[in-house]
Amino acid sequence: MITMIKRKYILERLAAGPVVGDGSMMFTLEKRGYVSYEKWIPYAVLKFPDAVLQLHREFVRAGADVIQTASFYSTDDRLNLPGKDCNFTCKEINDAACKLARKAADENNCLVCGGISPTPSFELGKDEKVVAEEYAKQLRCYEENDVDFVMCELFDNIREVEICAKEMKKLNKPVAVSMTLGLMGDAEGVAVEECAVRMAKTGADIIGINCTFDPNTSLKVMSRIKSAIADLDPKPYLLCQPVGFLCPEVENNRLGYLTLPEYPLALDPRTLTRSDAHDFGRQAFELGINYIGGCCGFEPYHIRSIAQELQEERGIIPPVNDMAQPYGGSFFQQSIISSIEGGGRQTKEYWQNVNLGSGRPFNPPLAKPVDRKIDYTRT
Repeated sequence: MITMIKRKYILERLAAGPVVGDGSMMFTLEKRGYVSYEKWIPYAVLKFPDAVLQLHREFVRAGADVIQTASFYSTDDRLNLPGKDCNFTCKEINDAACKLARKAADENNCLVCGGISPTPSFELGKDEKVVAEEYAKQLRCYEENDVDFVMCELFDNIREVEICAKEMKKLNKPVAVSMTLGLMGDAEGVAVEECAVRMAKTGADIIGINCTFDPNTSLKVMSRIKSAIADLDPKPYLLCQPVGFLCPEVENNRLGYLTLPEYPLALDPRTLTRSDAHDFGRQAFELGINYIGGCCGFEPYHIRSIAQELQEERGIIPPVNDMAQPYGGSFFQQSIISSIEGGGRQTKEYWQNVNLGSGRPFNPPLAKPVDRKIDYTRT
């Protein structure tokens, strides 16, 4: 029986069934003109709060169970890097981000997740205490705003995850840790399996991966993570939030989609269809992944597809169903879609199996990745 969502905390929800995360904030806000692709810092929570709130609300309406704070890359050491031209502090950004996320989340009893970003201090080799303090400053803000749980994300080094998780555990809230792991392992070549075990041994309640790779590659990595922790007791819940672009040619490149010549401003032709998002949600659930969402490029309609695909398993009707029903609903039976010559378009199977065209004559189906190194004094 499907019921409207009731207020439960993250571990209760994960125990009851799959949890749907939200999607892209920074990428989507950049497309809408509220974030600079040169800086990737969420000044928007202070300069354009209505824009941030609107995007949060779209994810809530799509069916997300969790709204994550728009506080990516907001550590003080990053804000103070040369060229950032930032007049705001970590506390100011995170505090505003928490309030906007909570306002949207409360409209459908969603949870608020406080996001922790990697810090340049780690990459620049500073003392562990200096690194830990950058996380602690973010966490103090999340404690003051009483977020429901915290998550470190986009970490590419298991050693940094371990430092961060130690600080996160001090908050006495559920903890999620997420890395940008591909098949090649972390930034220092530590294998997926070792990273998985070490993530679990931090005591995190949820472990997994986000960003950098597409759903297909990410599910391969998650299968290895699942196998690696199979004998652990207790086992953490699993999380997967890939990018919303198809990029199979970078599967064996540690930096993933960052090495595509189209990154970051011309990725649109690679965007997942709704059917791709439906398929990802189903495959992730069947693999045993408990927390399913998206990262860069995952728009609200992608999250809607996941929420609708898993609505029976979740026992929750996404708010968007009042206007946009799942595949096979009465809309598909009664709309003009069902009368288009050739038939079959009212079925889920049609949209899952349609052979897509790009509309771009002579364009190659794939691109050649470029050699790239990240300069952490600029990002």
